[in-house]
Amino acid sequence: MNKVIIAPSLLAADFRNLEREFEKINSSEAEWIHFDVMDGLNVPNISFGFPLLEATRKLTDKYIDVHLMIENPSKYFEEFKKYGADGLTIHYENQTNIKEQLQAIKALGMKAGLVINPNTDVSVLEPYLSELDLILIMSVFPGFGGQKFIDATYDRVKQSRRLIEDSGRYIILQVDGGVSLDNSQELIGAGADALVCGSALFKENDFKGYVVKLLGK
Repeated sequence: MNKVIIAPSLLAADFRNLEREFEKINSSEAEWIHFDVMDGLNVPNISFGFPLLEATRKLTDKYIDVHLMIENPSKYFEEFKKYGADGLTIHYENQTNIKEQLQAIKALGMKAGLVINPNTDVSVLEPYLSELDLILIMSVFPGFGGQKFIDATYDRVKQSRRLIEDSGRYIILQVDGGVSLDNSQELIGAGADALVCGSALFKENDFKGYVVKLLGK
């Protein structure tokens, strides 16, 4: 079992007190920050852009894990790199030339990830394993925070872990959506390496303590 990574989802942060939120993140054992980019076309919501990414980079030294839910993501890869992204994850759904996009991300010096929605078969990942640094399994349908975790995710994580092991490659297996203390240890047991946690984490008074509990310590 690899070391587990906790990635607080900025979508759930209190933007009235952004510096305070980053102080909590920076002082915790969370290693990544999950940064959702939505354009209202790929998913039914609009979220962050380059100004906030640039500000995020200035406020933290942690790994910035950018999850792209936008049309024509490759058009913006260079700008995401410029403004501070460490890794980019694109959706399998509604994308073409996926392998070329993953290669383009890596050519810019970023980690490349592929995400699948809850209703997409895990087997679609197989042709891309040679290009992947990260697989993201959505445990809710993307677009909005605070959704209920889909229990079928456990089996999907196990299937994905088997694919990774069969590939012989080191690929981080991440889960995003409805992650909390109710399911974190079962997800880790199923093979997850990284957990994105939003609403459950940011509503806690003891942010640092909740991260420790998510890690199973």
